[in-house]
Amino acid sequence: MTTTFEPQRAALADVVAIPVTPFAEDGRVDQDAHRALLRRLLDGGVATLTPNGNTGEFYTLTIEERRLVTELTVDEVGDRAAILVGVGHDVPTAVASARHARELGAQMVMVHQPVHPYVSQSGWVDYHRAIAEAVPELGVVPYIRNARLTGARLAELGAACPNVIGVKYAVPDAARFAAFARDAGGDRFVWVAGLAEPYAPSYFSAGATGFTSGLVNVAPSVSLNMIEALRAGDYPAAMKVWEQIRRFEELRAANGSANNVTVVKEALASLGLCRRDVRPPSRELPEDERAEVAEIAAGWSL
Repeated sequence: MTTTFEPQRAALADVVAIPVTPFAEDGRVDQDAHRALLRRLLDGGVATLTPNGNTGEFYTLTIEERRLVTELTVDEVGDRAAILVGVGHDVPTAVASARHARELGAQMVMVHQPVHPYVSQSGWVDYHRAIAEAVPELGVVPYIRNARLTGARLAELGAACPNVIGVKYAVPDAARFAAFARDAGGDRFVWVAGLAEPYAPSYFSAGATGFTSGLVNVAPSVSLNMIEALRAGDYPAAMKVWEQIRRFEELRAANGSANNVTVVKEALASLGLCRRDVRPPSRELPEDERAEVAEIAAGWSL
């Protein structure tokens, strides 16, 4: 029987939340805070979650911690949302993580961009194909940040692996995205705007039907308001939300996104929801910037 992956495709055409990984005072994953933050997202109406994403500090977590985060998420979420587990690093590690996600009952995996200084186009296909073929029952979503990658290569991967069902596209160029999507096969994949709310309106106009979000950790209703407007084709309403979140996202994007996770955790800390701790190479905000983040978060009428 051929798997169509329709439920997974529908889950990607939504706000794809990237939960933070809260840390306790001793530096370990704060399991109680993690569960509470997940419940807050679910209660806020979020229906798709990506444990071990970049906002979850994927690259600072040990293998054991990534497994723990996956287990906590699957256990806490149950059947309340679709789960898209972040996997990556070398092929054996990514495959082991994907199989672990499958054993727990997750529906999809997101493959982080290969962290290698030398990435050939055909090698990119080989990397993702090895992972996708190891878990044919799961939907697979490549996370694309490589502006040199062509849509033809994604088409090649999709032809070989029917379970590659969507793309998290995170190259900051709406025109390049439009061309890439069309060269790759358009509706063959679900297109997720991987640069979150700031890029969602422009990427939706070129074919995206979902977007990722770290901001949703802080204000689920704000992110959901944006996707409702975009689904309705109401771009003026979407841009009102864009203006509402603009400064927050500018703070996250400053200095090459140095404080991408830091700002989100600072906002959560200002609301008393978790500690502000981040791991190197990220760093906590200086005191003079914390007040601005807290003011923005408080102004969202949570």
